[in-house]
Amino acid sequence: MDLNGKRIAVLGAGGSGYAAAVLAVSLGAEVAAFDGGSAEKLADAVEKFSRAGVVLTCGDLALQPTGRFDLSIISPGIDANWPIGVAFAAVSEELIGEIEFAYRLGSTPVIAITGTNGKTTTTSLVTRMLQSAGLRAISAGNIGLPYSEVVHSGENFDWIVLEVSSFQLETISSFSPSVAVWMNFAPDHMDRYRTVEEYFGAKFRLFENLVPEALVIHKYESHLGLKARTVTFSAFGNEAGFSYENGVIHHSITGRSFSFSSCQLQGKHNAENVMVALAIADHLGIAWDDVSDAIRTYEAPPHRCEKVDVINGVLYLNDSKSTNLHSLESALGGQDGPVVLIVGGKDKGLNFGELRSLAAKMAKKAICIGEIAETIQVAWDGAVECELAGTLDDAVLIAARSSDPGETVLFSPGTSSFDMFTGYEARGIAFREAVKRLRKS
Repeated sequence: MDLNGKRIAVLGAGGSGYAAAVLAVSLGAEVAAFDGGSAEKLADAVEKFSRAGVVLTCGDLALQPTGRFDLSIISPGIDANWPIGVAFAAVSEELIGEIEFAYRLGSTPVIAITGTNGKTTTTSLVTRMLQSAGLRAISAGNIGLPYSEVVHSGENFDWIVLEVSSFQLETISSFSPSVAVWMNFAPDHMDRYRTVEEYFGAKFRLFENLVPEALVIHKYESHLGLKARTVTFSAFGNEAGFSYENGVIHHSITGRSFSFSSCQLQGKHNAENVMVALAIADHLGIAWDDVSDAIRTYEAPPHRCEKVDVINGVLYLNDSKSTNLHSLESALGGQDGPVVLIVGGKDKGLNFGELRSLAAKMAKKAICIGEIAETIQVAWDGAVECELAGTLDDAVLIAARSSDPGETVLFSPGTSSFDMFTGYEARGIAFREAVKRLRKS
């Protein structure tokens, strides 16, 4: 892809937009950047882009492109159907996303991981496993480091492990990973998509351009119907190639097993993340014994079923990243023993009644917090004992009184945090601090 002398527009002043702009400039392109945010709010970004030799146009002027562009690169946070996307599509030879742009300019094979939940943990776990096997691997994409930044670095990697979101997949055209991983699917991002089918379709684009030798790894229940080399996994049944029972992962094809109970990761949904790593190891000819220590000692990223402490024989797990019903379902259903659940937060219209049966089966007690606390209590009435708590600190104290040795206190809200906190990170930190105070009491 020859960019020398090409006129390129970058839409969006965030991290991926900046990385794409820097990469394009380094290859001789004439780059201009545009963002509909106000110049006042984007003052720091204007300066940052300027230092890279790129003028960032802000506000209403960003919606009024002048002249034509050979290529427009749109950031994943911007819907191509928004006014800025429509305006630049009309004056560009082609409009693509940052993932597609970086892919065209890179040569390193890609492992791409998508799914409604579990992407980040699996991406970082797979990267660590590959590194422990002596391969030069790096995580990028939706996980934080833009793909374009990796390409621009010029470093000679063996593998790039990309976490890819539906937003990023909307604007691909030739992107074709060597390994495509589908963790799971559940309704989400309905503020971006008109229907669940539209959201599914965006994620399913991951498989559009796969070559015959590519490998697909997907959860058995997904039933994707793909005509590709496929490995399936599930910790909730025995039909898949990889299955789980009593703390052990089994591979039905070879008869091998892997002790998940010896891992730092917690819950059956995390056992599925390990299954993906093992399937990738098989595909690359890496012996499980060579990477077992890296997998077993791997700790979940913050706020994703993160082990906080064990107090009086009770395990405290921080799953503050649980901002939808599917993530709550995965975390709660993934526990092997009795659970005292702390649940709730902002009322964004979710139907917690859908998880009534699971709560009855898995939760010894539910402590409900936030705007939606009473709604959850009503939805689960008669299925599981529910108690309301005014604050997260109160909820932790109630959970401690309600749990016995060998049980788990699981903080998995199942909804967003903005009624009580600035985000799931702040919420998770507050839970950690509450547990810390509990230990000192």
